[in-house]
Amino acid sequence: MGDTYYYGGDSGRRPRRRSLVGRAADGVMVVITVVAAVALALTLAAPLVPPGRVWIFPVLGLIAPAVYVGTLLLALYWIVRWRWVRVLPLLLLLALGLCRVSLFLKPDLRRHYGDESKRGRGEIVLMTYNVRSFYGDRGEATTDSVASLIRRVAPDVVCMQEFNKTAEGLARFDSLLPGYFRTVYAPSVAAGNRNPVYRQVIYSKFRILGKSHSILEPKSENGRSIWADVVAGDDTIRIFNNHLHSTSITASDDRFLSQRRFLTDTASGKRIRNIFRRFRDNCEIRATEADTIARVIAATGGRKIVCGDFNDTPMSYVYRRMACGLDDAFRECGSGYSHTFRGFLDALRIDYVLFSQDLECVSYKVLEDAEYSDHYPVVVRLRPRRSVK
Repeated sequence: MGDTYYYGGDSGRRPRRRSLVGRAADGVMVVITVVAAVALALTLAAPLVPPGRVWIFPVLGLIAPAVYVGTLLLALYWIVRWRWVRVLPLLLLLALGLCRVSLFLKPDLRRHYGDESKRGRGEIVLMTYNVRSFYGDRGEATTDSVASLIRRVAPDVVCMQEFNKTAEGLARFDSLLPGYFRTVYAPSVAAGNRNPVYRQVIYSKFRILGKSHSILEPKSENGRSIWADVVAGDDTIRIFNNHLHSTSITASDDRFLSQRRFLTDTASGKRIRNIFRRFRDNCEIRATEADTIARVIAATGGRKIVCGDFNDTPMSYVYRRMACGLDDAFRECGSGYSHTFRGFLDALRIDYVLFSQDLECVSYKVLEDAEYSDHYPVVVRLRPRRSVK
């Protein structure tokens, strides 16, 4: 007869039953695990579902990294506990979401050789920047600071959103950027108004062919999308500069949520419902705008760059529609955890540079030292893709 071994020594002692507290804690963890699994499954589905009135999908897309990390920690907990029946569904969901991790996080595994500042033949450097009407955190004017930043970085093309300059302000900004061509879309204005506000602008060192064109006006409430063709060497590249409908989440709302003031505010329930209502309604408007813009992008042949403030995360219906058939500069050559919005715990990437597959990304950078707006400028270097023999 084979030997029998008992962990703990006393062979006659029956295994000790877990305490009531232990079983209750285990039950709570099981409930949390089920909730996390359902949340991750819905999060992975969020880009596929038009927002409509289903508010849960855009909200989960907003907190997608936290949902993924939380599920990962729960999987590790059950692995340590050797509860494989509970951990296997989590591992399956985590594996399905693994391809989405690069939308938020890219480990820098590349080796860097030589001077990356040297320009290659046919390269184009583009900056996209939501300048928040040129006012800083304390309400100070930032026009000169933004112009100085552009002169220092010296991009070939600059796409600005929330430019919001009148004709006089536009002329002054032109004077601060010598060497650039400029195009704006003249908005529809009321009769007798001789000083319209220009909300989107494209500056380019390359020659601009003709005028810029609007996709959304005059139907959109506040979303803007303009495009223009620039001649870069022997190539013509179509540049799409976008600012999709705002979330309408104010700085006060951001502080209320990020500083957890809802824990002590007696009217927090009403305010949270109001925030979610605005967020839901604006997600629906943005989705409609994205559908309209995506159809125009898809119908455009040749080389194209699509950039701007989408006001939505990479795990959203809006991003999926806008990025359809295009490459994402951060996914191609970014590194670390990318965020472009100066708020909401510095956790959101809502400003993008996308490009057609006949271009390739050389470098991607978020200028986190530029605090002239509630967004950071994004600078991307692109070049014609080398043909594979």
